Amino acid sequence: MADPTHRRVLAVRLDSDGDVLLAGPAVRRLRGGAAAVDLLVSPAGAAAAALLPGVGRVHVAEVPWAGADPAPADPEALDGLLHRLRVGRYDEAVVFTSFHQSPLPMALLAKWAGVPRVVGTSDCAPGSLLDVRHRRLPEGDDAGEGGGHEVEAMCALVEAAGYAPVPGDDGALRVTGWRRPRGRHLGTGYVVVHPTASVPARAIGADRAAEHAQALAAAGWHVVVTGGPGEQDVGRRVTPLGGTDLTGRTTFPELAGVLADAAAVVVGNTGPAHLAAAVGTPVVSVFAPVVPAGRWAPWGVPTVVLGDQGAACRATRARQCPVAGHPCVSGVTGDDVVRAVGSLVGAAVGRAS
Repeated sequence: MADPTHRRVLAVRLDSDGDVLLAGPAVRRLRGGAAAVDLLVSPAGAAAAALLPGVGRVHVAEVPWAGADPAPADPEALDGLLHRLRVGRYDEAVVFTSFHQSPLPMALLAKWAGVPRVVGTSDCAPGSLLDVRHRRLPEGDDAGEGGGHEVEAMCALVEAAGYAPVPGDDGALRVTGWRRPRGRHLGTGYVVVHPTASVPARAIGADRAAEHAQALAAAGWHVVVTGGPGEQDVGRRVTPLGGTDLTGRTTFPELAGVLADAAAVVVGNTGPAHLAAAVGTPVVSVFAPVVPAGRWAPWGVPTVVLGDQGAACRATRARQCPVAGHPCVSGVTGDDVVRAVGSLVGAAVGRAS
């Protein structure tokens, strides 16, 4: 490898904000052994990339081989990305991928751009595209099938590439540059309920989240409801009397600030769960087992996982719930959520004044 005092590394994670946040510990390990680490992400991961410590420049590109609904291959756009890689004069590219992805399209582009060392996890024969080929950790779950968390899988790839843990780094998720929403004084000690998700099968859902929010309010908690642009109808349905509806009213850094001041966050398997972990807030994870909780649950913070992890949708990786009524999470009651929050943080401390 190039001299660490001069080595320029490109880290790649072409997924959503939550996946980019989970890459944070591995990216910091790369930065500990390199002069600079830039990050290439998709538009869906750009907001999280801007908050990761240890990152220099963030490149944003939409590529035809990643994402839930990728656009057709655009030769002009690919030429532009190739040019950016060449201009970056990277000594190494480390390609982080999820279980269903291949690093090989990105590896080919990196080699085409003249990057001399490319690292990736591949179960397929990579030819000469990968200088370090790491084998994928099996996906584990809470039933004991083995494997590790997604954070561990990415750190294992970095370790295979020769990067040691950074002294004093605890390996937790971390973000910088978050801020509290201007003009809103929420105090501290409230509970956030986030009912939606970019993948519908992984969301709590409006009706069930409304029950959770009402139960929390009845137990004495100030409830703050969050969500993205275009989800205001859900926010209005979920927010209890006396609660605060911030749906569609926060930027990503402001959402991090809201989560940072919360006593706990009630959320499905979606980006804000990992953002809550990155600011150190306990999580009640209402987790649909379409993917294994052992791989994708919040990392490094006190967490209670609710939902039937043996449901019929288990391991289907479905984006839309394949079972009528979403039974894996619809059985989670408001009382279940109140008890879970209490087990994490104790009695209610966030009453509205």
